[in-house]
Amino acid sequence: MPEDIDPLDEPEEGDVMAGDRRIARTDTALPDWYASDTAYRPVPIVWFAGALIMQVIAQPVLFMVFAVWIGTSPWVTIGVLMLASGIIWHLAMERGLAGSSLGWRMATGIMLAFFFAITALTALA
Repeated sequence: MPEDIDPLDEPEEGDVMAGDRRIARTDTALPDWYASDTAYRPVPIVWFAGALIMQVIAQPVLFMVFAVWIGTSPWVTIGVLMLASGIIWHLAMERGLAGSSLGWRMATGIMLAFFFAITALTALA
């Protein structure tokens, strides 16, 4: 009897079926096994790059404000720059870098120290 057929059991128009399993759908044109059902998990390079961008922007801005516009002592400027680097390190660790490998944490620390050193040497010159 046609009224006993469940419309949900019928394949939709355009679905590619292999027996009772749908292997492709028309909305994606990809097989079901190819489309991943996992959630996005950021990789350490994302946190590293975020810290790098923050450092590259924050150091010159803080140098300009404290050394050029306000005219503070070079040591005060260096202290502020070091504090900013520490805050960027802390934010990177909170975002997820603390759970990454030692290599990523070391690379982040070296990168922050490098850009801090460049700006600190500029303040002392």
